[in-house]
Amino acid sequence: MEKSKPNNSGTKQLFKNKLLERLSRTHIAVPLVLFSLYSGGLIFWSVNNTTLTISTTVGMFFVGFLVFTFVEYLVHRYVFHMGTYTELRKKLQYAFHGVHHDFPKDKDRLAMPPIMSVTIATALLFLFRLFMGDFVYSFLPGFLMGYATYLFVHYIVHAYPPPKNVFKILWVHHGIHHYKSPDRAFGVSSPLWDVIFRTMP
Repeated sequence: MEKSKPNNSGTKQLFKNKLLERLSRTHIAVPLVLFSLYSGGLIFWSVNNTTLTISTTVGMFFVGFLVFTFVEYLVHRYVFHMGTYTELRKKLQYAFHGVHHDFPKDKDRLAMPPIMSVTIATALLFLFRLFMGDFVYSFLPGFLMGYATYLFVHYIVHAYPPPKNVFKILWVHHGIHHYKSPDRAFGVSSPLWDVIFRTMP
């Protein structure tokens, strides 16, 4: 991804079609509520319709959460920051993530559009069910709450000044990614995988 100077105010229209443009934006509360309800529904199903023990359910939830942090790192590093050596890749990368680097304070573009993210979550439910069986009903809620945590952290990093608590570490880490080293610090909800894969700033 080409390094560009961020605009700390304003926004940019991505689509000429008004419906598509509207669908590319969302208030952060929408996905947070959606995925909390989605995860709660899956846990409820797991407790009432499977033979999984409470300890297995809790364990699989945390495995799902951890797996999400790894997926977050990989997607951010290799999809959102993909090489832009063709015009198509350049357009895709900009729509996926480049616009966010150009306008990092645009609060309406800090989360994937809910229609797309719920569709992906449902596809993952059916896919994971094929090889995980009933474990999916506790693994996927952890994965989805990992995503919700990522959204929450990402939002407070971009929407508020540096906090005077544990979130300051994540605020500084992601700030370095945006304003100094876009090829480093890919973890948003955690710097764990940056440490493991040596992409710490």
